[in-house]
Amino acid sequence: MFLKHKILCSTLLAALGMGISSAALAADAQCEVDRTVNFGGMNWESNLVLVDVQRTILEKGYGCKTETLPTETLPALAALERGDLDINTEIWLNSVGDPWAKAEKTGKVKKVADLYVGGEAWFIPKYVAEKFPDLKSAADLPKYKEEFADPEDPSKGRFYGCPAGWGCEVVSSNLYKALKLDKDFTLYSPGTGAAQKAALTSAYKRKKNIVFYYWYPTPLVGSLDLVKLELPAYDKEKQECLTNPDCKDPQPSAYPDNPVFTALNTEFMKQAPKLTEFFSKVSVPLPVMDKTLAHMEETGDDSRAVADWFLKNEGATWEKWVSPEIAAKVKESL
Repeated sequence: MFLKHKILCSTLLAALGMGISSAALAADAQCEVDRTVNFGGMNWESNLVLVDVQRTILEKGYGCKTETLPTETLPALAALERGDLDINTEIWLNSVGDPWAKAEKTGKVKKVADLYVGGEAWFIPKYVAEKFPDLKSAADLPKYKEEFADPEDPSKGRFYGCPAGWGCEVVSSNLYKALKLDKDFTLYSPGTGAAQKAALTSAYKRKKNIVFYYWYPTPLVGSLDLVKLELPAYDKEKQECLTNPDCKDPQPSAYPDNPVFTALNTEFMKQAPKLTEFFSKVSVPLPVMDKTLAHMEETGDDSRAVADWFLKNEGATWEKWVSPEIAAKVKESL
């Protein structure tokens, strides 16, 4: 009986000790800003997951209050300039080259970290490439417009572009004009990233002929067997014009590798030097990003659950971003 009592007391003391430890850690964490820290919530998977990873670290490690404000690429950049957003976790440079350059010149925003290098392309499924072996490039598409018939205008083919309001929509639209596809194809811009993914996945499962723009790393590109359509050789000047919504004479150019980086509002940087230091260290190796998004696709988990999975399983990546003390607070919260 004494032994049982001793074990019970030891267990209770251990639990109480853990509680005190957690409370002490939480008490130690005091955010540098006494307001809510606002993140831009673009609705593609990698951004959703990384924002939730960063929010968890700020909340549990630095004692901050955070919020994600739903937005799209170009409005997010304007909001970052105004200070309505403090952090834009993922900016894809090639999609917003000209708008970013203009925003940066104001001195109100600053790039602080390179996340990873992504890519973009125009794709057809492998089964379509096997059906039409001469369809090699985007320039070949007009010859196959009947095979990609637009349900709303069967006289033209349908090209699935970038979701409406995203920065990549500017490049997709300009490239579509540069290749003179408007006579033979309808440029279809889905309303959201989720709508785009759902439409493409459904068509793929039914072995429909589809041609579309997409980016990677993403669960969709990783899970489907796709073939890239050839585009004219990359040209820096032509690409810069393609990223400009007011490009007067768009000329075709292949997508280059796409640097993806984090940007902060400079006023926020002055207010929060420790948080700025954290954001400046955030970098994710592409294989780790692929693995994380593959986990999201396999499980169907939402971004918050995937962020927790990342923090539990990819410590070798994220613990480099923070001090051992901050890492301990985050890990204990999990």
